[in-house]
Amino acid sequence: MENLDVLVLRKLCAWRREGKKALLATVIRTWGSSPRPLGSVMALCEDGAVVGSVSGGCIEDDLIYRYTGGSEKTVLINGAPPCLVRYGVTAEEAYRFGLPCGGTLEILLEFNPDAASLQELVTALEQGQLMQRTVSLDTGTVAQRPIQQPSPLSIDDSVLKNTFGPEFRMLLIGAGQLTEYVATMALFSGFAVTVCDPRIEYRNGWSVPGATVLADMPDDVVTAFRPDRRSCIIALTHDPKLDDLALLEALGSNAFYVGAIGSRRNNQSRRQRLAEHFDLTPEQLARLRGPIGVYIGSKSPAEIAVSVMAEVIAVKNGLMLPDSFDVSHAKSNPSEYAA
Repeated sequence: MENLDVLVLRKLCAWRREGKKALLATVIRTWGSSPRPLGSVMALCEDGAVVGSVSGGCIEDDLIYRYTGGSEKTVLINGAPPCLVRYGVTAEEAYRFGLPCGGTLEILLEFNPDAASLQELVTALEQGQLMQRTVSLDTGTVAQRPIQQPSPLSIDDSVLKNTFGPEFRMLLIGAGQLTEYVATMALFSGFAVTVCDPRIEYRNGWSVPGATVLADMPDDVVTAFRPDRRSCIIALTHDPKLDDLALLEALGSNAFYVGAIGSRRNNQSRRQRLAEHFDLTPEQLARLRGPIGVYIGSKSPAEIAVSVMAEVIAVKNGLMLPDSFDVSHAKSNPSEYAA
């Protein structure tokens, strides 16, 4: 599954290019619990088609009713300036719209965004560019520019600024069974997945559609991948000749997550090899995660993949996991986890 923001913007652009009326909804403020984060977007076409989400479904249903089936359709879909709508102010509304207890959302609605501007934005995102989109709250005028670092959504009395970035990317070293599970979960989590394995017998057995499979050596693939802060790299072959090559390049990159499969003993041996034979610094080695994953007592490849993806997503979202979730800590202190 591709990045949801790109999917929403591409579909909205297609509707507008076809001459259909449509709106873009953006979550701009939340209070209390919220089902969707700031900056989440949804597009609604005049025929009631929806792509994306700003809640769990009930708010979407209300927007469809209000702006495609009610008397407001002509006024609000036909070129009105942006407007703010708020859901969940009262307990009754929160219950009606299925919001969590105490949850409140404020959403900016833009009516009939310009197709050419949307196409420019989609094209930039498809090319891997990070973009900032600025919307005038008075007129709906849009300005877009490439930026180097992501910034949080911001809004004041005059403008909304929202950052749209390219897909998060995952590079997996090795095309074995565990990689197939990790790749599957990463794809439906919105990552663009690349798999590297120079071993033809593993590549020939690959069965997960949607991932790019490469046969080059791991260090060359990592270099060509050009990891950035929206990239993660995971070594899964258990073969030092392949995993170490990838890690040597990955640990010098800006990837937000670099990890390798293996036991506590194997990971300690790997760190010693990288330090003694390849002169990696303590600072570089500190970025290497392993044993990877969060501790859930996983045994099967599918369960291990769940554990790995949970850690990747937590790191992507900026969470500091407690020691009790760390695999090394859990296996060193088994009495803490006894039933």
